[in-house]
Amino acid sequence: QVQLVESGGGLVQAGGSLRLSCAASGRTLGSYNMGWFRQAPGKEREFVAAISWGGGTTYYSDSVKGRFTISRGRAKNTGYLQMNSLKPEDTAAYYCAADRQTARLVTGAESYDYWGQGTQVTVSS
Repeated sequence: QVQLVESGGGLVQAGGSLRLSCAASGRTLGSYNMGWFRQAPGKEREFVAAISWGGGTTYYSDSVKGRFTISRGRAKNTGYLQMNSLKPEDTAAYYCAADRQTARLVTGAESYDYWGQGTQVTVSS
């Protein structure tokens, strides 16, 4: 069992930056692929980015490519999402997730096995 806890959300002006963190406990996150998702009110949960268990492969949604960077900590038990050039449409609750299968990065939320409780990101115009 893996427990995930996100932090780093907050209120920021458009064009600003935030860095989200995802800390794992229970079992090491190092053997899981990891993803970030977001969900705005009234909308479905949306894939944002994913990173392989070793950190060597990443994948981004088109809406954040070039602005967001996903990474893992040196000990691989933490994950990060650096968000730059934030836009009001990035406003959402952001969730980190862990995927036990590591053969490929996946974008479907149903494929992930463990989830954090979410952290709110609000971007003002």
